Amino acid sequence: MKALVLEERMKLALRDFPIENDEAVGPRDVRIKLHTVGICGSDVHYYTHGGTGVFQVKAPMILGHEASGTVVETGAEVSTLKVGDRVCMEPGIPDPNSRATRIGLYNVDPAVRFWATPPIHGVLRPTVVHPEAFTFKLPDNVSFAEAAMVEPLAVGVHAATKAQVKPGDLALVIGAGPIGLVTALSALAAGCARVFVSDVDDAKLELAAKLGPITPVNVAKEDLSAAIMKATDGWGVEIVFECSGHSKGAEGVFDPLCPGGRVVFIGSQVHDIQYNVGKAMVREARVEHVFRYAHVFPRCVAMLSSGAIDVKPLITREFAFEDSVHAFEVAASAPKGEVKMQILMPQ
Repeated sequence: MKALVLEERMKLALRDFPIENDEAVGPRDVRIKLHTVGICGSDVHYYTHGGTGVFQVKAPMILGHEASGTVVETGAEVSTLKVGDRVCMEPGIPDPNSRATRIGLYNVDPAVRFWATPPIHGVLRPTVVHPEAFTFKLPDNVSFAEAAMVEPLAVGVHAATKAQVKPGDLALVIGAGPIGLVTALSALAAGCARVFVSDVDDAKLELAAKLGPITPVNVAKEDLSAAIMKATDGWGVEIVFECSGHSKGAEGVFDPLCPGGRVVFIGSQVHDIQYNVGKAMVREARVEHVFRYAHVFPRCVAMLSSGAIDVKPLITREFAFEDSVHAFEVAASAPKGEVKMQILMPQ
């Protein structure tokens, strides 16, 4: 069975891979036939750089972790899912006995096994075996494409939860990529009256403006802090979500923040950044950090089903599985206006 394999930095192959024959279905596992897999920025970074931080690709690895599919086999003790159920999957499996997991912080369990994070293989392959506990049945009105967006959406919902959004808050999202836009949608769903979104890509900002009460700011053309202060009568926003992963954006998070405001760092910083403690102190800013998500997948599925959040406009391009290598080449080129690219698996 073919899989999309990262052989080494900048070298992908669509080839037979033996993992399919090694995965037995345990008593509380299900086997899932993949339908749709999203291309994440981390997948692209592994492709272009061969690793990130402590996670380095040292052997061929299957990519992909944003996924939906159909249950084709169930373990003897599975009670909530059956063959034929449409599902999405939370890609991280923690150690149930770890201290982090036992206190509810399973996403920061050092032993978590996360798809497409070395040395764990991802899901750009025909089937995968996964625990029932991290596999979620889809309502009839949630498509496979939307379901494959639950994983990035979970980051935004987790961030909005960490920010403790209050009804009527104003927020700024720095970065209009997939994570920035799902964070903006999550902030609005959580109660924000308006969200400002900043970026340098006019096409992405134009898309952002169509998603709800969102004010786009092109930071290549105007000063972000000045624009926020003008729009808020000099007060600032209650929440700043840093989603760009860009050092300049991260270093300026306190400038548009109101007194007593909250900052949530989401975008990964490759290098150390300048952090202005004085600006944080005079505002008594509260600062949070996000690493993936925890306890939010069912909430995300419910919001997609109810219409509280609509991710369909964020899906800007689809590729067939046989074009996976080309899909990653396109994604790595970072074309303007593209938000989420997805790969459709053979059915």
